[in-house]
Amino acid sequence: MRLHRAAGAGLLIALCLSGCVPSAVTRTPAEIAAEQDAAALARQGRFDEAALAYQNLARQSRAADHYLLLAAESYRQSGSLDRATPLLAEVRRARLQDDEPVRYDLLEAELALSRHDDARALQLTTQPSIAVPPALQLRLMELRARAQEASGDDWGAAHTRVEMDARLSGLDQTQNRKQIVDLLAKLDAEPLQRRAAAMPPNEPMLTWINEALSRLGVAVAHPQPTLEQPVGTLLPGTGANVREGYTMPAKVALLLPLGGSFAPASAAIREGFFAAYADAARNHAPRAAVKVYDSGGDAAGALKAYQQAVDDGAKLVIGPLTRSEVAAVFGQAQLPVPLLALNHPDDRALPASGVNEFGLLPEAEGAQVADHMIERGLRSAYVVVTTDDFAQRAAGAFKAELAARGGQVAGMASLPAGSVNYAGAIEGLHAADATEAGVFISMRPQQARLLVPQLRLARVALPVFGTSHVYAGQDDAGADRDLEGVEFCDAPWLFDAQPGLPDHAHLADQLPAARGAAARLFGFGMDAWNLVPYLDWLRGHPGSYLPGASGQLAADQFGRIRRVLVWAKFADGLARPLGGSLQIDNVPAETPPVDAPPPAPQNAQPAAAPGHGTP
Repeated sequence: MRLHRAAGAGLLIALCLSGCVPSAVTRTPAEIAAEQDAAALARQGRFDEAALAYQNLARQSRAADHYLLLAAESYRQSGSLDRATPLLAEVRRARLQDDEPVRYDLLEAELALSRHDDARALQLTTQPSIAVPPALQLRLMELRARAQEASGDDWGAAHTRVEMDARLSGLDQTQNRKQIVDLLAKLDAEPLQRRAAAMPPNEPMLTWINEALSRLGVAVAHPQPTLEQPVGTLLPGTGANVREGYTMPAKVALLLPLGGSFAPASAAIREGFFAAYADAARNHAPRAAVKVYDSGGDAAGALKAYQQAVDDGAKLVIGPLTRSEVAAVFGQAQLPVPLLALNHPDDRALPASGVNEFGLLPEAEGAQVADHMIERGLRSAYVVVTTDDFAQRAAGAFKAELAARGGQVAGMASLPAGSVNYAGAIEGLHAADATEAGVFISMRPQQARLLVPQLRLARVALPVFGTSHVYAGQDDAGADRDLEGVEFCDAPWLFDAQPGLPDHAHLADQLPAARGAAARLFGFGMDAWNLVPYLDWLRGHPGSYLPGASGQLAADQFGRIRRVLVWAKFADGLARPLGGSLQIDNVPAETPPVDAPPPAPQNAQPAAAPGHGTP
């Protein structure tokens, strides 16, 4: 009820202020004063008193229908819809003017819904010949969606709510989006998949169907972000010195679990964050005051840290880090301060309005491997992964994306931890046609170094493609000769493939957290800071992206930050980026000028312990 009642309140007050009555009616000074008094009561939220005042006016004026409608709307705003019913019955619709007939119909539709007369409500909200003023369109769609859902048309209700989405913001948008996915999920997976298969790629409903399928546990394909223009380009105009999209909040809070098993990962992210913070001073960029909070690694600690950051005046909160922490913060009814979460919750819920999600997802890597193979003309794949969670998640996304692109999985094997003989897993691969098939792997370097030589011994000549997990993050020519020819996607900063960022080798010489596998978390932390001034711009401008350490970063319509990675290949034991595998754009040489030196970060000394793995 919140959405259409809030919209109705604003409209009612505007109507009261306008003092519009039928133009043919002559009003006395006393009537004008009485109407102004009634309008004042409505502005103060005293809707019951306003309704009584309008009823008194109706008894004394020739514009009785006009005042009765206002009285009925006032009762509706007070939550007393039953008291509006007899008043509406007295209104003669034929005598209403301007937008009053539409308002009358909307109130009738709401009354019909309260009486469970779904057919009547649907009729009133789907009249094709009625011109609806812009101020009333959102309320009309909300009532139509409710009528469609009540009559059993869940698809129609979801479609109507998708049309509403772009017109909403804040909690209203969050609630509407949840309702869309809930409605579609009620249709079950198979009917949704049939509908999706019949839709063109640019159909707006496809995004929502995918969200519902994900809610139902179905792995779905997600097209790669369209990268059209990097953020930070100069605004048009001679001598312009303000960079497009750059908005820096005054205070930023960084929420990380500083103790326990998550401490190493947090340390690497934190060091990367403040390395980028320090680098921003190179171009005199405005910087926020930053304070670090210990989120504790659990739900209670994350909620406490978020609230403390809000109380301390933070204008943007970055974090928390673990999936359970993120889910806890997302579970609050309202988030008073915008959030850049450093992970995705495990409940597949949509981000709330004002929330952005950023994480090193294995699903993103699996999908990009499938795209890469299709672009190479390989439409059949053998999947060989470990039983680790990251590998299974990557494999699920790989299979979904490959199928969406017209490919197929010819076979799949999971390697148990600790095994060294993979003969059973690779049986049958040697008979495949190398011109049409490839092998997808997702595993740690130690297992990949065992698997790939056994593939060659079995005379499997298929090309091998993997996720970033096959690379230890630093050169080890002796060990990695066993990975000869393997292609994998990874963070561009590891190979200094993204201009404009601090040199990886230089930082690795100084900071342990920038070395090896921990370097991915270090780069992730760098991106967390570099995203700060561009979050709103990325979300509001499809096609824009930030050239980042962990990939080219773009935001989807829900605020999820998506990464496009670089492709690398092992040759002579060394991993090197493939030419043309990443759109490389120079980041701005300058950033918006600042009048005063940036404030020093609070608690800005990073911990020294290196991180391990991905959060």
